[in-house]
Amino acid sequence: MNKVTVLGSLNVDSILRFKRFPKPGETLPLTGKSVAGGGKGANQAIAAARAGAQTTFIGKVGTDQEGAFMVQQLTNSGVNDQYVQHSNVASTGSAFILLDSSENRILIDGGTNQQVTAEDVERAQPAISASTFLIAQFETPIAATIRGFELAQAAGQKTILNPAPATTTVPAELLVTTDLIVPNETETETLTGVHITDEQSMIQGAQKLQALGVANVIITVGSKGAFWMRGAEHGFVPAYKVEAVDTTAAGDTFIGALSSVLMPDFSNLAAAVRFANRASSIAVQKLGAQPSIPTKEAIEAAERA
Repeated sequence: MNKVTVLGSLNVDSILRFKRFPKPGETLPLTGKSVAGGGKGANQAIAAARAGAQTTFIGKVGTDQEGAFMVQQLTNSGVNDQYVQHSNVASTGSAFILLDSSENRILIDGGTNQQVTAEDVERAQPAISASTFLIAQFETPIAATIRGFELAQAAGQKTILNPAPATTTVPAELLVTTDLIVPNETETETLTGVHITDEQSMIQGAQKLQALGVANVIITVGSKGAFWMRGAEHGFVPAYKVEAVDTTAAGDTFIGALSSVLMPDFSNLAAAVRFANRASSIAVQKLGAQPSIPTKEAIEAAERA
């Protein structure tokens, strides 16, 4: 069983559904409204735990009802919340997910997610040192992520970076301590300048990421699938064709599920991508981020079907 530690965000998601986005000055009725647990970090941790990994979370919530709700979402899925700090300085992070019939748009208030520090990460050193993988994203301060990746590297453990939301300012010291980077096509272009259109551009983008110091790369391309590169080896794993209802947590589900089965030497990268694709294909068929994330049993059942 893989041991996975996730450093990241916890958000309460307010999901608003409507037939189409309103024009400037226009008022339209909602077709649905719901609240669910979210945050890229929490989503990835829950996905890893439900897929079978022994999972620990590093993050911060407020001393409010939303914070208690988010910690409960972690523990309900079997995620160790020992290193989730509580702050009375800011409120728990929140996100507003706008869904029409074809796409989603997301607005985020970082709240306590932006207060995660290197010292918070250092308190979690026992978990990091014992983990197969440490996963992080960009919804918490990069300084904390750098410290976490340094601790993982010093302990001989592997790191996975999801560079989302996209940014052009990724410190070199973070990239050189990253063992696997998992951007989507937009994030790849932001980091490398390569516009992803086909497999050749994926190869070019992945090679540029390798030149920045990351040996292993996965570029996710939504409903098309995912491209992987390990050293000089590479391939493309097509996505499973399903009727998508809500793609909000698809990428997070992919990364969490991937970490649950990936070998620390990345020798089964292609097979792990296929497993992660299957998990994502299940998640997009349900509404909400964390409610849609499948269990290991559901993923395996879908594989047998």
